Amino acid sequence: MLTPPPWLSYLLVLLSVRLHRARTAPTKGASAVEWVLITAIIAGVALGLATLIRTLVEERQTDIENAFNGGGDAGYGTGRDAGR
Repeated sequence: MLTPPPWLSYLLVLLSVRLHRARTAPTKGASAVEWVLITAIIAGVALGLATLIRTLVEERQTDIENAFNGGGDAGYGTGRDAGR
């Protein structure tokens, strides 16, 4: 008969013990749900802040462009050298 190597036997026993603990512990599922909720809240706040920052930067960019009379074309086609 073929016997498994000792490291494989140890791994199987360790895995069966962990599996038994996971099945019998009543708080493990609740803990996982809490982590998912916390992560979702943090992700939502980060997304909201990123959207807010982007909007503020775009508004500021528009203000700066308007201050330079619609710049953004590096001066090409404007000013006294426009016809040359």
